[in-house]
Amino acid sequence: MRHGETVQGAAFAALMTRAPAAKRTRVDTLAADLAAGRLQRAHPARAEPLAAPGRPDRPALVHPSKLARRSLGSSAGRCALLHAVAHIEFNAINLALDAVYRFRGMPDEFYGDWVSVAVDEARHFDMIAGRLVALGSAYGELPAHNGLWEMACKTADDALARMALVPRVLEARGLDVSPGMIERLVGAGDATSADLLRVILREEERHVAIGTRWFEHLCAERGLEPQPTFLRLLAEAGSRIQPPLNRPARLRAGFTDRELDALLAQPDAAASG
Repeated sequence: MRHGETVQGAAFAALMTRAPAAKRTRVDTLAADLAAGRLQRAHPARAEPLAAPGRPDRPALVHPSKLARRSLGSSAGRCALLHAVAHIEFNAINLALDAVYRFRGMPDEFYGDWVSVAVDEARHFDMIAGRLVALGSAYGELPAHNGLWEMACKTADDALARMALVPRVLEARGLDVSPGMIERLVGAGDATSADLLRVILREEERHVAIGTRWFEHLCAERGLEPQPTFLRLLAEAGSRIQPPLNRPARLRAGFTDRELDALLAQPDAAASG
């Protein structure tokens, strides 16, 4: 069997594709082939470590502290915000593909879910990258950070940790901050960009819900209680859930009121509010 004839092989090929347009084509092909039953599952052997995914030469990756903060009152400030969103979406494509490639022996629905997320993220990236071009900029013109992929590396050995710390922490953070970003863009007179972020916010709820579903599935398999396990994984990773939380969106994405109250009661969360 050739490498590309498996779901994992096709996901790996898309993951390692560098150019955004070519990556989206591979993602769409992967989704179509999976839906048509043309792909088999790889033997549940351990996936090889992966230091870096396929990405273009630009943007340059820098420490988050090196990224300039700009007012949305200027075109440059709005482009900087949208560039950061585009970078998040591009990384999210790779994170979804890596979940498909890396975690073997999961139910078929797991792979279908994360392929569908990759399709959404690729479309989100195209939306924002296109908006950047319309504003006279382009993805890659500004520096960005590598925090999302660094978390992928930290959770590469455990699907439970990945489901907890990527969709339920990093992606869920987008549910919290996007309403404020949308409001600021509307206030700056950029309703078009705000509308794009509304689409992303609505669809990201499903992605976080998928993470919740598989986190709870893995907890059940291992005889673990989800809430204390999530809090433990947060503590072990040194991750902090900072208020305010978008409680309605998080509830729709699978969090419970009890869980959200526990997150807000954490000392780090209370201190950062």
